[in-house]
Amino acid sequence: MNALIGRRVAPTAAGECTRVVTRFRYGPADRVDIVTRDGNRRSLPLDDDGMIPARLGVPATTIAYLDVTLTDDRLRELTVVDTPGLSSTDHASSRRARHAVGHAPFDDGIDADSTSEIAAAEAVIYVFTQAVRADDVHALHAFHDASARLAASPVNALGVLAKIDTLAGGPDDPWPIAVPLAADQARLLHRTVSDVVPLAGLLAETAGAGRLTGADRDSLTRLATLPGPDLRLLLTSVDLFRTLPAPLDAERRERLLTRLDLYGIGYACAQLAAEPHLSTGELVRRLLAASGLPRLHHTLRQCFSWRADAIKAGWALTRLERIAGHTSDPRLRAAVRDRLETALRDPAYHRLRLLDAAQRAATGAVTLPADRETDLIRLATSDDPRTVLQLPHAAPDELAAAAITAAAGWRAYAVDGAGPAQARLAHIAHRGYQLLAQEVRRCAS
Repeated sequence: MNALIGRRVAPTAAGECTRVVTRFRYGPADRVDIVTRDGNRRSLPLDDDGMIPARLGVPATTIAYLDVTLTDDRLRELTVVDTPGLSSTDHASSRRARHAVGHAPFDDGIDADSTSEIAAAEAVIYVFTQAVRADDVHALHAFHDASARLAASPVNALGVLAKIDTLAGGPDDPWPIAVPLAADQARLLHRTVSDVVPLAGLLAETAGAGRLTGADRDSLTRLATLPGPDLRLLLTSVDLFRTLPAPLDAERRERLLTRLDLYGIGYACAQLAAEPHLSTGELVRRLLAASGLPRLHHTLRQCFSWRADAIKAGWALTRLERIAGHTSDPRLRAAVRDRLETALRDPAYHRLRLLDAAQRAATGAVTLPADRETDLIRLATSDDPRTVLQLPHAAPDELAAAAITAAAGWRAYAVDGAGPAQARLAHIAHRGYQLLAQEVRRCAS
């Protein structure tokens, strides 16, 4: 959360510390509003470290949600809602989170205001610190259950495999383990998330929020001068790092641990041993890259940003149609639906139909053959013809021909082998590929 926002404001610790649903958004001043279940608000300043105060002065069971406003530019176009874990070791917090995403009511559930905070989210990021195994039936059922209640699918959901720096142990590079593991998770959860991105969260927070100082760089430089075997032994475990002889006092060692942990310290020392005059800024940039945060930002842009307007417009049109359905005036109801239908026939709006079709297929509302489902989701969730058609090096003429062939395949499926609901999705995909072919030819001309 802090890495995404770009500053350390959400509470962090070795264990879980999120106790209530918290919304982070842009505002004219940094402050925390405690919204209680009876609708009252109480404002607090951030603490001396610029974080949400550890003590809110209100029992957690009476809090609907925290409304945190920050003056950071990153939040001008982004609102982030943080929830307690769905499988929290703090059972009360876990129950509150399950209620927030739509699970059955429970005695100490949070206010409907908090539920609406989650329900209004247009995209979902699942953060998990342990791999979801194919044989872990309970974990998978819980994951998909939460996804259904959040209306999450590959259209608007992303997974993050966090704390990857703990996979290898000590200073060893976790990426050779993390990358294939995340890819396995992405395949396992392909009906729920568009991708699973590995991330070293602590490293991402420290580098992304600018928490590494010149003094920290000097401390790391002194460590980097140690003989290789001595440094390796020092970084074998946290206990050894704290107790073995080293050119740093206990306070500086603890500071490095809380900001980088063993993997980050080892990585930074390796960079400084190779380039002793490396600047603090360049070291931070390399640590940021090693954390995986740039890939997460890139994936968020690829998955959500380019189609954010389409997702919002789709929600708006769907809600408008539902509202029209409740009017007692049949002429007004028919007029609204006719206008909606006219709008959706515009090629620019066909993206909405594709996103809705992909959502229906991914959530199982309409069952498609596995290859058709994957093809439809790819068509709806990418704006790159080469990605959609799986032809990374194709020329425009080849892409256009492939799109026409795909369109014909969907049309054939619609008239032979598809049920009524499947045929509706097939016709949407057919037109989507036709429009894709037109777009490829237009860009090539």
